[in-house]
Amino acid sequence: MAYQSVFQRYELKYMLTQEQKRMVLEAMVPYMELDKYGRTTIRNLYYDTDSFRLIRHSIEKPAYKEKLRIRSYSKADPYSPVFVELKKKYDSVVYKRRLAMAETEAIDWVSGKMPCLREEQIVEEIEYFLDYYHGLHPVVFLSYEREAYYEKNGGDFRVTFDDHILCRQEDLSLEADVWGTPLLEEGKVLMEIKCSGGIPLWMTHVLSQEHIYKTSFSKYGTAYETMIYPKTKGGYLLA
Repeated sequence: MAYQSVFQRYELKYMLTQEQKRMVLEAMVPYMELDKYGRTTIRNLYYDTDSFRLIRHSIEKPAYKEKLRIRSYSKADPYSPVFVELKKKYDSVVYKRRLAMAETEAIDWVSGKMPCLREEQIVEEIEYFLDYYHGLHPVVFLSYEREAYYEKNGGDFRVTFDDHILCRQEDLSLEADVWGTPLLEEGKVLMEIKCSGGIPLWMTHVLSQEHIYKTSFSKYGTAYETMIYPKTKGGYLLA
C-alpha cells in the first residue's frame, strides 16, 4: 500500500459556521479538489498513561508536545489497514510519523503483546516512545466526519473540514460503531489548513473577508477537559 509516512508542516485551525464553510468552499473551487475518498468517517484510539500524562502536558501549551494514536479511515476488522501515528509539535511545526499495518497487528504491537518485525526508523521512534511512556493504553475513542481537499496543481497545500466530532471512554475499538459525546457546538465545523509554507493569497482573502480567525482546538484535549478531567482527582480516574 502506497502512503505518505512522514509529514513536516504547519497545521492551522479555524472554527467555522456552516455559512463560513460554504464561502470557503466557493473560494476553493478554482484551486482545490476533494480527495478520492470524499467524505469519510475517521476513527482514532488515543493512547496515554493512567495519569493522562501526555494530554495534561499538551494542554499546558508547551513548546514541545507529542501524542500517539491508532487511526482507521473506515470501520476496521482484524485484518484491515490502520495507521499507528506518532505526532509531535515543536515551535508551531507538526512532525508526524506513521506506519500502516493490520488492525490486530497494530493493537498487539502498541499494547506490548508482540514485537514489530519491520526494520524501519519509524518503528524505532515509536518503540522508544512506548518505552519512555511506559504503560500506555487506549483511553479515548474519537471519531469525526472529514472532507479533505488538495491543490489541483499538485502542491502540498491541504484543507480539511471536520464535523460530528464524537468521543467516548467505552468500547475502545476501531471495529466498533461510531457514537459518543459531541465536542462541537451544533452547526460548527473545524477547518484545518495544512501547509509547509505560506497560505495562498486567495485563502487569506476569504479568511479576512469572512472574519475567520485562527483558533486553538485539540480534539483529544477538549475530550479530556470536558469529559475526562471532571471525573478525575489529581489526574487519576475516580472510582
